[in-house]
Amino acid sequence: MDENGNYYSALRARDPRFDGVFFVGVTSTGIYCRPICPVKTPKEANCRFFPTAQAAEKQLFRPCLRCRPELAPGNAPVDDAHRIAHLIAQRIEEGLIDGGAGLEDIAAQFELSSRQIRRIVQGEMGISPIELMQSRRLLLAKQLLTETALPVTEIAFASGFSSLRRFNDAFRIRYRMPPTRLRKQVLSGGEEADSGTSIVQLVYRPPYDWQGVLDFLKMRLIKEIEWIDGDCYYRTIRLGKLKGWVSVRHEPSKRALMVRFTHSLTPALPALLGRLKNLFDLSARPDLIAAQLGKDKFLRKMVARNQGLRVPGAFDGFEMALRAVLGQQITVKAATTLACRFAEAFGEKIKMPYPQLSRLPPTPEKIARTRGSDISRLGIIGTRARSIIALAQALAAGTMNLDAGADPDFTINQLAALPGIGPWTAHYIAMRALRWPDAFPKDDIAVRNNLGGVTAKRAEELSQAWRPWRSYAVLHIWQNPPPSKKRVKRKN
Repeated sequence: MDENGNYYSALRARDPRFDGVFFVGVTSTGIYCRPICPVKTPKEANCRFFPTAQAAEKQLFRPCLRCRPELAPGNAPVDDAHRIAHLIAQRIEEGLIDGGAGLEDIAAQFELSSRQIRRIVQGEMGISPIELMQSRRLLLAKQLLTETALPVTEIAFASGFSSLRRFNDAFRIRYRMPPTRLRKQVLSGGEEADSGTSIVQLVYRPPYDWQGVLDFLKMRLIKEIEWIDGDCYYRTIRLGKLKGWVSVRHEPSKRALMVRFTHSLTPALPALLGRLKNLFDLSARPDLIAAQLGKDKFLRKMVARNQGLRVPGAFDGFEMALRAVLGQQITVKAATTLACRFAEAFGEKIKMPYPQLSRLPPTPEKIARTRGSDISRLGIIGTRARSIIALAQALAAGTMNLDAGADPDFTINQLAALPGIGPWTAHYIAMRALRWPDAFPKDDIAVRNNLGGVTAKRAEELSQAWRPWRSYAVLHIWQNPPPSKKRVKRKN
């Protein structure tokens, strides 16, 4: 690992996705830590980076008593406390935990008891899972009260409260006021109530290249499921049994994306907003990413031209992975044609107020039961059909997780083990569906050619200077081919 600080950006960001990937020794204290340690970030000149805790101890660094390096992934008998706590917070954010049963489900994923889960969250965050859940619910309720005209009762249930009485009590205890005090006129003409939709905002850290994100998505739009009209993105939504649509537009003055959603999706609002944050990469730190990538002579001009670049994620892991598999070894345009054909054949028809939105995306459960011949007759070769069915079966059976935050190394290996899915596709899925910022499809022909026609091995070597933000480096290269060379059409 580069001792000069290639991982310093990840250390500054305290991004839990890098926990266990590396350790940092601080020469001024003689202590080594995990990248998520809560202590003040040391000066870069005082940092030494190591691939393992053992390597740090060999250089006579002592383990930190606060972040406890022995608990990092791959070092403890069970997975690390911080990552489990972060996952629980993410599940709560998405509305997937509801009382003790939800905690039991999370605990089972890590082969822990719910009691251990409670102890981990208390130790890492200073509050219990119930208190964390309550805080997230109240913050969402506060946003809905101030930004929408939804009835208070609907807001209470959308925020995860089981009754209006409990909502009112929790609000008075936490904020010392009744919920109705935050109520305000959102739309004077009552447009929101009449249209059956509401608008909330999702903020980001500027700068944000909205047009770049739209251009990326526009090349890959699946007809009837997605639609871009001017500077506004639309798509149909299926969350469990709930169905509806959303639109997303940019509001630069507020440094936010404005999300209009149908009230049919209100019960799943936390999950909806969480997925949109992933799709539009709203948690990125453009300042840290640009600072790191801008050090590289090859990327410097690209980064300077677009410091607001984002890596578009995925609203649904299966939808994105399916698109990636269809796009193997063909152009983006050809892959989009196949994806549209596939959605038309296997997606559920639905009536929406916009004729451009008339279908829901195919589900893994449906595709898992589909015959290969039914897929092949769409013009998709047999090996791709088998890959798609194997992928759908793994997701339907619950043996694979393509949600944001899933373990990238484990999932990449799982994907590569499926028939017909290679390392390039696995890394591309990790980049977008898993939101892994350090994914690097080293076999990508556009990246290799734009680096001077280098081999995959050499591309991997050159990419080490871009860590831990290689996903962003790849997108910079894709969007900025050398002007002196003919642009290479990339896959997917």
